Amino acid sequence: MKEKNIQIPISMDWSKEEIIDVVNFYEAVDLAYKKGVERALFLALYRRFKEIVPGKADERNDFKKYEEQTGQSPYHTVKKAKEDKNSPILKM
Repeated sequence: MKEKNIQIPISMDWSKEEIIDVVNFYEAVDLAYKKGVERALFLALYRRFKEIVPGKADERNDFKKYEEQTGQSPYHTVKKAKEDKNSPILKM
């Protein structure tokens, strides 16, 4: 089965390193849906994402764009990661 091309929301104002870090966060969201991801790693990637995208409105818009393309909700993934303190693996 061929994967569809996903346009990850990025800004041309970001450095190459920031773009890589944001892509890593969205890849972790994808992994949480597909087979699970280490919760601590996911939260670390989200913290880095928030350094790059500190505004709530920007985060909401970027998450919406990603969810429209993939059907995967970064918002709900982050929420579950924060709530499931006893689970070492985050699985959506």
